[in-house]
Amino acid sequence: MREAVLARVRRRIIPFLLILYVAAYLDRINVGFAALEMKKDLGLSDAVYGLGAGLFFVGYFLFEVPSNLILERVGARRWIARIMVTWGLVSSSMMFVRTPGQFYVLRFLLGAAEAGFFPGILLYLTYWFPSRERGRAMAQFLTAAMIAWILGGPVSGAILGLGGRAGLTGWQWLFLLEGLPSVALGFVVLRVLDDGPASARWLDDDQRRWLLEELKRDRVRDETRVRRRATSVLLQGRTWLLCLIYFLLTVSSYGLSLWLPQVLAAVSGSSPLSVGFLSVIPYSLTAVGMVVIASHSDRTDERRRHVALPLLAAAGGFAAAAGLGTPAGMLAALSISAVGNFGCLAPFWAMTTRSLGPRSAAAGIAMINSIGNLGGFVGPYLIGLLKTSGGFGGGFLLLSVSVASAGLLALSVRVRDEAPVEEPEELQIPYLPRR
Repeated sequence: MREAVLARVRRRIIPFLLILYVAAYLDRINVGFAALEMKKDLGLSDAVYGLGAGLFFVGYFLFEVPSNLILERVGARRWIARIMVTWGLVSSSMMFVRTPGQFYVLRFLLGAAEAGFFPGILLYLTYWFPSRERGRAMAQFLTAAMIAWILGGPVSGAILGLGGRAGLTGWQWLFLLEGLPSVALGFVVLRVLDDGPASARWLDDDQRRWLLEELKRDRVRDETRVRRRATSVLLQGRTWLLCLIYFLLTVSSYGLSLWLPQVLAAVSGSSPLSVGFLSVIPYSLTAVGMVVIASHSDRTDERRRHVALPLLAAAGGFAAAAGLGTPAGMLAALSISAVGNFGCLAPFWAMTTRSLGPRSAAAGIAMINSIGNLGGFVGPYLIGLLKTSGGFGGGFLLLSVSVASAGLLALSVRVRDEAPVEEPEELQIPYLPRR
């Protein structure tokens, strides 16, 4: 029963969530490809681009926790649909940017519109998967970011080639054509997504009953291990440690992803389309690495080392990239960094949800994700500042120090082992939103 039900849930839930995140991630990082033409057309300096690219995460930070708490109250289906429609419209509106100020405002609004999507999906996965299954489920979902890069690189490069059609530049076509699918998918969410197992008509009665009971037992174990309310978890030292780890991790991950097209263009001298195809290599390897690392983490039920070791490998890759100037060497070093930097994400979030417990998950995940994502502001901005005085070497050394620090801190996180406990009869099943 267990494998059959979880396999059915995985087939129904994960592919659709993956499609949604591909659309979200494309709208988040397509500015990296747009910058290949946009910076020159609008006269944007490296520092201006780095600041604008990073301002996304300031809007994200300010609206993340409220958005996740609203999702828990009104339900995933309606709130995720709202998020997708608004972020798609804002992303398409980037085609109207003419000044640095407009660039800053729209990047901030894009972050505010998307706030709550990623932590909301992480919370949503806890409604469907017991804790020992979440690492693999999260890894499958998180591979969407890599798929967005694998598809987005060549597609974005090809769209840039539409410049001149209908009086629009290539980067204007890029924002328009990659923003509209998110709006359409928002309406699909209203028809496809279920708020939780209790409302899933595609499960029969026995499957639904088994899954709800399994999640109920899982909740009892978590509540026994972590007895904290959402308000108090925000004051816990462990929560702030996880915030710091995720902050340092995102400094490097977004420093890499938002500058990678320009790095590859600089070292290879290639066209935007060729740069798009080159970017496929590190993210294809990363997609495989994420699933392998998460699967091994689930089999061993170990999280800390599966976070720390990939991050330390990423630090080595960034350090090597700082001293390399050849296209092949740079691509190899950054591929190692990408695998390590993104490969630790599923074990990190599995470790986080176990540390917080279900009662604190909505506020805790949102807080860690929102504060941590401020690293997405710091990383791109500092690389833009450092690049004004030279190449990318100083920026890569910064990313190396950041990700190495995150890896060492991950080893200090205390994650208690699960222990079976008696199940209280009166415990409520929390896997449907409150109305």
